[in-house]
Amino acid sequence: MTAQALERPSIRRRGGDLAERLGPLGVAAVAVVALITLAALCAPLITSHDPAVGSVIERYQGPNAEHLLGTDQSGRDLLARLLYGARTSLLGAAVVVLLAGAGGALLALVAAWFGRTVDALVGRVLDLLFAFPNLLLAILAVAVFGTGLGQVTVALAIAYVPYTARVLRSVALRERRLGYVQAAELQGLSGLVVSVRHILPNIAPQILTGAAINFGYAMIDLAALSFLGLGVQPPTADWGLMVSQGKDSLLQGHPEQSVFAGVCIVVAVAAFSVIGERLGGRKAGGRA
Repeated sequence: MTAQALERPSIRRRGGDLAERLGPLGVAAVAVVALITLAALCAPLITSHDPAVGSVIERYQGPNAEHLLGTDQSGRDLLARLLYGARTSLLGAAVVVLLAGAGGALLALVAAWFGRTVDALVGRVLDLLFAFPNLLLAILAVAVFGTGLGQVTVALAIAYVPYTARVLRSVALRERRLGYVQAAELQGLSGLVVSVRHILPNIAPQILTGAAINFGYAMIDLAALSFLGLGVQPPTADWGLMVSQGKDSLLQGHPEQSVFAGVCIVVAVAAFSVIGERLGGRKAGGRA
């Protein structure tokens, strides 16, 4: 029996047609995410303004031909800051999701393959990580290593690992007991080869579903930390930081900065949440 014959034949059938699974609302959410990503990547082509440079004489300008969305309290172009802020927000969340997904999948595969003592040990480690709220762990990391996007993304990734590993561990344990894995073992394939070539592809749908949902949570957490002054630091453009910097302008009758950034966060998080839930629902991945 060849290695190809040992792979579960139901991977494609189980996934079904992607557009059908997403439905009209899910397809619309994908379009929103694609539009936000494209706008972030093409920011230099959309606007010529530097998001970090402003002019005092141009502060609090309304929408005009030069500044399509107006300017903030420092005279910086709001459209430019929204576009470049999307880069920071998306990149930070992507790093959190990638690191958490890799760490969670690794723990799940190790626990599923070795079982018993190792599985129990992994379970205790996950329980320990669950004891630390995401934002608290990030704040502790900032206190030790200083403020910055890198520090909070790594801290949040560690905090997200147990949420990912908990779901993937149960799915990997189920796959571990199936006949195709036992057949691969009888052929003399190592545990590493079986896990990477056979089990991992079959739990990939759960990984992707959890990543889509966690992406939205990561954006919210990173925005909250930037709002508190612990994440992205001025003058870098970031949606959470824009909400924070615009709160004083609210009292002066200029809510544009906070409103625009807040709407962007809500739309992006809602889109990722819809995609994740359409792909498999909260039971298939993501945080409880």
